Amino acid sequence: MIFRREHGKTNVASLVERKTRYAVLFRNNDRSSNHFMTRLMNVMEPLPQTARQSITFDRGIEFSGWRKLKPGIGTEAWFCDPQAPWQKGSVENLNKRARRYLPRDTPISDRDMKAICERMNGTPRKCMGWLTPAEAFAAELRKLG
Repeated sequence: MIFRREHGKTNVASLVERKTRYAVLFRNNDRSSNHFMTRLMNVMEPLPQTARQSITFDRGIEFSGWRKLKPGIGTEAWFCDPQAPWQKGSVENLNKRARRYLPRDTPISDRDMKAICERMNGTPRKCMGWLTPAEAFAAELRKLG
């Protein structure tokens, strides 16, 4: 998600765990591939390996360093077909929901990102039998661990 600011652009990367809809948002003020991949790996590394087996990217330039993921944190990388956002529908849905809290001209901080993630992960979802994504994610980890 891209945001306008007085002095350039900032963006927010969004990750969503496919099965439980658990969301992770993080600011990324530099879309260069090296910076983005380092930041992405730092955000994903604390998650259990079962929650970061693979990631699907769109065709953005910031994802060109995808080869670092497998040796870095053991994560496989996949890419959507060009102009096929439905191939990562959960992320598109997450972005739409996050925009409720983050209009394009909103200044954003890391504290904001954390609060929004907590709110989104704490909201019960009909598609999961009214469990919250945080509850579903924790239950999935218990089942696998």
